[in-house]
Amino acid sequence: MAPPIVPPRPQPPTPRVVKTHQPFSLCRCIAISLLTLLIIVGIVVLIIWLVLKPHKMVYSIENSSIHDYNLTNNNHLNANFNFTLRAYNPNKRISIYYDNIEVKLFFNSQPISFNNFVEPFHQPRRNVTHLNVSLSTNDVALYGDIARDFKTQRSGGDVEVEVKIRAKIRFKVGAWKSNHRKLKILCTPRVNFSNSRKNSKSFPCDVDV
Repeated sequence: MAPPIVPPRPQPPTPRVVKTHQPFSLCRCIAISLLTLLIIVGIVVLIIWLVLKPHKMVYSIENSSIHDYNLTNNNHLNANFNFTLRAYNPNKRISIYYDNIEVKLFFNSQPISFNNFVEPFHQPRRNVTHLNVSLSTNDVALYGDIARDFKTQRSGGDVEVEVKIRAKIRFKVGAWKSNHRKLKILCTPRVNFSNSRKNSKSFPCDVDV
């Protein structure tokens, strides 16, 4: 008699491992969104630039002169320096608001006139504006090499000074106005002492916005 057939025991089912791709998909979605946003912003900036075609402002010092000059025996300087600042806005779609303008005067990097402020103004498009700036030095002590260099240049008929201008400006395009930006201007005109006449020569300025 044949032995009874024993059916095989059923094997327990192999547990399924469910792979989740959610974190990877979320990171990829964020990355794609940021990249798309950057591309859109870049295209908008490029279009604005192509439409406006902004040009750098141009500044120069004209008609420099000195009045009431006196350098005492102990090298204390008193004088009134007068300049005309020429500001040229070459942009045909951008006007400029000058909201705060401070002017300082230096000789050989020593400040000789400071705390001078110019009235705020608005400069239209494609406009040339002339600003008359008067800077007074009141009993300013010149020391050592600075006093000697001043006297040497003075004996030659003129002196080279540094006019530093700091301003807060805003740009206007149509009805839109930008936030404040810092404008830095450096001019190095020569001031003529001959009979206190104005030096009509134009001295270009360096600009940093």
